[in-house]
Order: sequence, then C-alpha cells, then structure tokens
Amino acid sequence: MKTTSPPTPRVPFWLRWLIPAVLVVAWLAIAGIGGPTFGRLSEVSSNDQASFLPAGAEATEAQDWQAKFRDSKEIPAVIVVESDAAFTPAELGEAAALKGRLEALQVGSTVIGPIPSADAKAVQFVVPIASSAEVKAVVKDLRSEIQASAPAGMRTFVTGPAGLTADLASAFAGIDGILLLVALGAVFLILLIVYRSLLLPVLVLLTSVFALCAAILLVFSMAKAGWIQLNGQSQGILSILVIGAATDYALLYVARFREALTHTTNRTAAAITAWKAAWEPILASGATVIIALLCLLFSDLNSNKALGPVAAAGILCALFAALTLLPALMALFGRAAFWPFRPKLLPETEREPELVTGLEGQKGLWRATGSLVSRRPRAVWVASVLLLLVAGTGLLQLKANGVAQTDVILTASNAVDGQEALGRHFDAGSGSPAVIVADEAKAQDVLAKAKASDGVGDAYLLAEGGAPVIAGAPGAPAAPAVRDGKVLINATLNYAADSNDAENVVLSLRQELRTVDSGVLVGGVTATALDTNTTAQRDLVTIIPVVLGVILVILMLLLRSVLAPALLVASVVLSYGAAMGVSAFVFNNIFGFPGADATVPLFGFVFLVALGVDYNIFLMSRVREESIKHGTRAGVLRGLAVTGGVITSAGVILAATFAALGVIPIMFLVQLAFIVAFGVLLDTVLVRSLLVPALAYDIGPRIWWPGKLGRPENDAAARAGAPSPRRADSEEAGVR
Repeated sequence: MKTTSPPTPRVPFWLRWLIPAVLVVAWLAIAGIGGPTFGRLSEVSSNDQASFLPAGAEATEAQDWQAKFRDSKEIPAVIVVESDAAFTPAELGEAAALKGRLEALQVGSTVIGPIPSADAKAVQFVVPIASSAEVKAVVKDLRSEIQASAPAGMRTFVTGPAGLTADLASAFAGIDGILLLVALGAVFLILLIVYRSLLLPVLVLLTSVFALCAAILLVFSMAKAGWIQLNGQSQGILSILVIGAATDYALLYVARFREALTHTTNRTAAAITAWKAAWEPILASGATVIIALLCLLFSDLNSNKALGPVAAAGILCALFAALTLLPALMALFGRAAFWPFRPKLLPETEREPELVTGLEGQKGLWRATGSLVSRRPRAVWVASVLLLLVAGTGLLQLKANGVAQTDVILTASNAVDGQEALGRHFDAGSGSPAVIVADEAKAQDVLAKAKASDGVGDAYLLAEGGAPVIAGAPGAPAAPAVRDGKVLINATLNYAADSNDAENVVLSLRQELRTVDSGVLVGGVTATALDTNTTAQRDLVTIIPVVLGVILVILMLLLRSVLAPALLVASVVLSYGAAMGVSAFVFNNIFGFPGADATVPLFGFVFLVALGVDYNIFLMSRVREESIKHGTRAGVLRGLAVTGGVITSAGVILAATFAALGVIPIMFLVQLAFIVAFGVLLDTVLVRSLLVPALAYDIGPRIWWPGKLGRPENDAAARAGAPSPRRADSEEAGVR
C-alpha cells in the first residue's frame, strides 16, 4: 500500500513571503552600494614597500629616522639612458638637457644627475617622486618624456623603487576586472555541470557576488578609517576567497534544501529544515577560517597583519550571505530553482533506508568508495598516509627565502630591464642605497668603516636636502644634516638592491658598524627585504601553533570529541605538507621559478589548513549525525555517500577560484594559486574521501572519545535503532 505524507502545516504569510522578500531587498541594497565601491578600492590601496614593512624591524626604525631628515616622503625613480657605444660630447649634452625637462615635470624635489658611467655608455638620473603623487602615472610621464627627449638610438628605462612600484601596480591592474571575470566564469561553468539547472547556478552565484559586494564595502570603510592597510595582494585574495567560500557554503545549504524537498511539498518548510541542518557546520566552518585568518594579527609583518582582517571580513560576509540571502532565495523559488530536474517528493518508506552496513541505497562512485573503505579500512588509510608522506619529501626542495623584486613581476617590465642596465654600467645598487643612521659624534668612523666593507662601492654623508657631503668636491655641502644627534649615510652597494648578495652585505654592515657605533641602524630597500624575509620565517614558527590550537578547539566543540578533532587536524597538516612538497617540485622543475616569497608557506598553511578543515567539518558533522541514528561505522559510510558529491563539487569550485589568481602576473599570487588549488583538490579527493573515512571506520565508535557517542553501549543502541544520546534533539532540529 502506498504511503502518503501527513499534510504540512500552513506556513504564515510573514514567514513564507515577507521575511524572504525583506532579506533579498536588504542584500540588493548592500550590493547597490558595495558594487560601485569596487572601483574605488585603489583610493585606499598601496603597493609600495612601506605597506609590507615589518612593524618592529631595524629597517622600519631606520625609515622612521629618515623621515625626520626630509619634509616629504619620497621614493626615488632611477632613469637610465643606455647606448651600445660611448656617448659623444654632443650626446652627453643632449642627456644633460634632460635634467631641465625632468625638473619641469615637478614630480618631487631636486633631480640628481646626469651621472655618467665609468664606461661612458650610460648616464643615470635620480628623480625623487612625492609619495602623495600617483606613482604609476608619474612614472608613465617620465618614460614618455625620456623616450621623446633622449638622444636618438638610445635605450631608456625608468627603474628604482618608483619604477618597480609602478610596474607592480600595472601587474595588479587585472585585480578589479580580469580576475573576477575568470573566477566567476569558472564557478558558473562548474555549477552548470553540477546542478544541470539554468536558474540555480545564477542564484548561487548571486549569493557569492552579493557577499563580495558586502565585503568590499566593509573593507573599504575599514581602510578609509585607517583601521587596516590594503594592498593589491590582499585585494586579489579577498575576491577569490569570498567567491570560493560563499559558493562552498551555498553548495552545502542547497544539498540540504534539495534533500528536504524530497520530504515536503512546502518550500518554506524545506528552507527552514535545510537551514537548521546546515547552520552549525557552515558556522563552524566560517568561524574556523575567520579565526585562523585573524591569527595573522600576531605577525610582525604589516602585509600579513593587513591580510588577516581583510580576508576575515570577506569570510564573515560570505557566511552571512549563505545563511540569510540564499535561504531567502530558496524559500521564494522552491523547486523551480532546480528546473528542469526538480526534486520529487519521496514516499515515507523510501526517504531513509534502514542501514546495516551503511551502503544501502548507495550507487555509483560513492558506493564503490564506501565499499573500499569498509572492506580494507586500515590498508586504505595507511596507503593514503604513506602517499602524503612521500609527496611531502618535496619540502626539502622548497626555496622560500624571498626572491629579488625584479623576479616578482612575471611579464615584461621596463623597470626590471632598467635594473639590468644599471648592473651593466654602474654599481648595481645605484638609486637604492643602504641607509645608515649613526651618532653625529661617530659619523666619520662609521663612514670609514662602511667604505671599507666588502660589497660597498661608495658611501657618503647626507647634507640638508639630501645632497652628498663629498670632501674636496667643488660646491659640495661641507656639513651633514643632523637630527637629534643623528646623521644619515648612504652606502651604494655593488649588487642589485633586491638581490641575495645585497642582503648579505647588509647583514655584514650591521655587524661591522656596531663595533664602531652600538646604536647604528642600517635601512633602505635591501634592509627592508631582508627584514621582511627574516620576519616571515619567524612568523611561520609563531603563527602555525596558534592556528592549529584554535582549529582544534572549534572542532572539539562541534564534534563533542577529542580524538576525532586531533586526527582531523593531523590529516590536514599532513595534506599541507604534501601540497607544499609537490608545489616545490613544480616551482623548481616545471615553472623554473628562482625561489618563493618568504610569506608563501605561511599563507599556504593558513588557507589550506583552514579550508581543508572545512571539508572535514562538512563530512564529520554529517557522519556524527548519521552515527547517532545508525551507529558509527554505518554512519561513516552514509555520511561519506551523502556528502561526497557536494564536497567534491565544493573542492573543485574552490580550486578553480584560487587557480584564477594565476591570471595576475605576480609570482607570489601564481605560487599561492597553485598551492591552494592543488592542495584543496588533494584534500578533497584523497584526505576527505579516503583517509578520514577509512581511519574513522577502522577506529569505530572510539573516534568520538571521550563523548557519550563513543561508548560501546550507545553505539550498539544506535545500530539497533533504539534512542541514543542526542537523537531526539537532532530530530527536533529538523535533521532527518
């Protein structure tokens, strides 16, 4: 005899239409304000080195002293005019005339130059650019001017800190448009394949886009108020993270909504049931990522501190959109959202089969996976662990000690070419000297020591206005500038300012000069890069334990267990090591990268561990729910089957969104894109599908130790179909 469902109680109008409509209108208003703000992020974003300085480093202290010696904060542009043959007197005259044209542009203080090279095949100018100016626009004007005015047949470059900053900003130009279009296009195609529906992908994507609009509005407001520091790096990661996370949360909710529609004809009741079932894992997942990102505030690097609250704000908006906007849309559209494959109402007897092995009612890939896990659980998880350990050996090849700034930009760059030209004809550190802050009384001793140091081409004291104090030079200032008993010394290095050799010279200078002046400081571009790399490596040791501890506590609260969370954390750490090992091999042997930014391992860890735990939360929260009703081992297989499709889809989507970062030609973002995309796929396919289920199945009820569910008598009761701990609570919450 065919069974029918009891009639669903009528849902009041305010719950059926009013609340969903109000929520949708509220999010439309947020998107209407936040969307246009996207184009204004450049107003509060900075890509110069100051935005990446370590907060407590020696280079930062030296920079603070430099600021006392000048009225404005300027960054130098180094102009190089190069010829294949020695300059003729006439050509030198034409080059000298460039100084007047450059000064006429009024981009900063006095232009220094022309400075001819020893081989007479190049001249250089140092053009200070006021930091308040638009560096990218000023550098563009400088390039146009020297190309038009330089002697015929000469090659011209604008390089130095200003030139590199401008080219870096150009490389980040795709952040606002190309990156977002690529990410949204990839997500939309995957959603079409997953849902085989025309409307549902649009609704899910709208949820993600509206979450991004809210995040942009929130981040812009915080940056405008001076609470956070925004740069192109954080901006790009924000877009990808919000789109990926919001889509993942939406997939989980939609899966529970579709399941609820097979139990009731009332779309509002289905939306509420799905919300009750999904809110806890979604909230736990979002909280895990948010708190993990906020752990970056413990970093001493400004760039890390900036990314923490920026990305956390994005996840917060994704969380709210998935728990408010998407349920409202589902409540309004109901089954129509799934057209043309609308879910059908199932008879009561077919909704949830009685489980003995956990494989009942399953078919296809996930039945095969569950069968493998149940037949050979120990072999599966041991083999998975060994595979991850082998992949992790590639970590020995990882070269995350920082890279030269000229290697950061992966496309053609006039500034990078200019640095190479400088190295051919001048001391390679020209235009970006090491800056030494010394006591006035010991200035001459420090100067002499600096000049005698290996790797230093020249050194000189600075007078008022930044002019060099050169003894015996006609017209040169006679005395150095003094501020609070301190003087500045510029030391031109023999190596490119952003090279490892230059960093080694700075290390030597700091040690040698302190034998003369114990309070001496060595700063400048090279020192900043050195301190950034050193601090990033120290942050890795400091922040990783904090992140792991936070995630462990959240998992314990969610799963009411100690053993399961500990094993889950261990699994994602193992997965992270494997992802980094494979990435190191790919970077060195396929992409041919010279190395990696020192912050790459930390960012990779935060994203992979936090996001990897997401999928384990989705899986194990459902496994626990099924274990309460059917026993642990049957619950593992049932949880694996019902979450398999949605978690795999979520992993593919998140990997695709992070892979979109690769369209921005910045080495750091390309490397981060590969690490996270590959790591998420590895976690989704191997760790979540095989390792964790097999380990949980092998351990059995003890996986929930020391919780009540881990007691043998409670597990036996669940398998027998008798009431077990929290089962009644689960049913009352609408989790069926």
